[in-house]
Amino acid sequence: MSGPQPQKVRVRRTPAGLELRVDGTLASVSRPGRALTGVVWWALAAPVLLLPPARRQVLLLGLAAGSVARALRRLDPDARLVGVERDREVLRVARDEFDLDALRVEVAVEDALVWLRRERRRFDLVVEDLFLGPARSVHKPEWLAGEGYRLIRRRLREGGLLVSNTIHEMPQIVRAAAPVGRVLSLDVRGYHNRIVVAGRRLPSAREVRRRLAACSEPALASALRRLSIRRRHPRRPAAMESDVSSPAEVP
Repeated sequence: MSGPQPQKVRVRRTPAGLELRVDGTLASVSRPGRALTGVVWWALAAPVLLLPPARRQVLLLGLAAGSVARALRRLDPDARLVGVERDREVLRVARDEFDLDALRVEVAVEDALVWLRRERRRFDLVVEDLFLGPARSVHKPEWLAGEGYRLIRRRLREGGLLVSNTIHEMPQIVRAAAPVGRVLSLDVRGYHNRIVVAGRRLPSAREVRRRLAACSEPALASALRRLSIRRRHPRRPAAMESDVSSPAEVP
């Protein structure tokens, strides 16, 4: 998470596991057993499988309690993970309640924009999961689609992938990500989230589904049944290429 004001941080225990809520917004989920975390975070982590195994250095903007990192560790135990999180209370809870340190994440305690302005390393995968505000009005930081994405694009290696968790701002993020290359979205059935993925070497929507389905991870297979993967066009945000809806989503 990223924002200028202190945030209300709460942990909620449910029969399924732990939830971290920041200003009422669900920021992280930890579930014991095979699932590990929720479908949205699996969708954010899944594009790592589209990269060559030897070059998986991952930047997580908006680390929270490490839900994306948890899924990434299951998909690629050897990936190098760098996470940026501005809220020290979120990180305290993440370490005390969600066992963040076990995920071997290099953590930067800083506002994402400040960190991006200074950082010079490049990454194979950048996962942007930045939100502000309470649950009913959660939104991206104002700087993100402009200066933020210009800086994020500079942190991508050649052939790298950019991933963003969007709710209301998908058209703006698609436009901001378009200079990276082809843009797809992973739309999560039952949620408002649309995961934007962009990259110059990003395969077609159908090929992305095929590659993700080849993974033997049961939790990813379960998540994949709830995803529709579509081509997105920056000048026509409503336009899409719907060639890969999962069988469960076909009317």
